[in-house]
This record gives sequence, C-alpha cells and structure tokens, in this order.
Amino acid sequence: MAVKVYGPLYASPKRVMVCLIEKQIDFETVHVDLFTGENHTPEFLKLQPFGSLPVIQDGDYTLFESRAIIRYYAEKYKTQGTDLLGKTIEEQGLVQQWLEVEAHNFHPAVNNLVHQIMFSPKFGITKDEKVIKESEEKLAKVLDVYEDRLSKSKYLAGDFFSLADLSHLPFTDYLVGPCGKGYMIKDRKHVSAWWDDISSRSSWKKCLEYGYPF
Repeated sequence: MAVKVYGPLYASPKRVMVCLIEKQIDFETVHVDLFTGENHTPEFLKLQPFGSLPVIQDGDYTLFESRAIIRYYAEKYKTQGTDLLGKTIEEQGLVQQWLEVEAHNFHPAVNNLVHQIMFSPKFGITKDEKVIKESEEKLAKVLDVYEDRLSKSKYLAGDFFSLADLSHLPFTDYLVGPCGKGYMIKDRKHVSAWWDDISSRSSWKKCLEYGYPF
C-alpha cells in the first residue's frame, strides 16, 4: 500500500517526497488547496488538527510535521535505500544537530523571503521590503556558518548525504529560483558546491517532476 502524502505540491511536502524517493518507498500525493482553505475543512482537521501541511497516511498510521515524518521513515527503513541517519552514534548526533540548525536558523529567514517575494503577491499583499532586507541579512549570517562548515566536510553532517542536507532542498530551490536570490548560494564557494551536489541528485530531480502549482 502506497503512503499518502497530503499537501500542495510545493515546499515542505517535497521534503517528505524526496525522502520517500531516497528510501525507495512508494507514495501517492493528495493535493490540498491552501488558497481555498481546504486544509481547514472538518475532514482534513481530523488528520491535522492545526490545519498545517504536510500529513502522511501510512495504512492506519497518520503523522504530520515534515521533519518528524522524514525522521520516522529514515529510521523505519534504515536498511533500505539511502542511509540518511549516519552509521555511528556520533554521525547520527551531527545529522540531528544540523537538522535542528536547518529548522531553527536557516528556515525562518528563508521562509520569510519566500513568503514575501513569492506568496504575498498571490494573496494581494504588498511585499514588506524591510522584512526582506532583514531576512536576507539573517540568512547571510547563517550561510556564512555553512560556508565554514562545508569547507571541512562535503555535507553538513560529514562526508555522507543525510536528512540534514535533504531538508534544505525545497526552500533553497525557491531561493535560487523564483526568489531570485541565487547569488546568496553562488557567492559562497563551498555552499555553492554543496548545493550543486544535493540539487543534482536523481531523487530531487524526480521530485521536481511533480512541478509547482504556480
């Protein structure tokens, strides 16, 4: 039985989808339209009481929050597909550390940029240039830390691709593409090489075949 992935086909659901592809797990997508409020219908709120996305259904098991989902599948299918957790307890610790860095340091700034530049116009909201400027400055500081880290190892947790790298794919793709902020990646030698590497993985290319809604 294929895993059902609920969500609009952009951003965080792709974090889950690329993980499932790396782990060789069959899945199907169930589109949920945020623009019409489908995520706040009584039916959907039974799956996710906060109305957030993505959500997965794996048989009679339901789980939400994208990083919780990818941790779950990386552990459940540890010996299948790509090892995304690391082989030693030390490697696993670094994976979890950098996954937390992505969630708490990288994501808030890039998320603000994506919403201000890409999504605000879709909702008829004027871009807040002050928020854009402040978010870019915050993200630049985070990427400077990444540049130092990636000068010492090929990937964030070491010399192996992991959840820590995978989790960056959706929003960094927005940053270098529709947001027009690719220079923030390209101007940093080691970050640029890392991005070229992880974004060229066949799993991500396959994920992108699902396209974006706009």
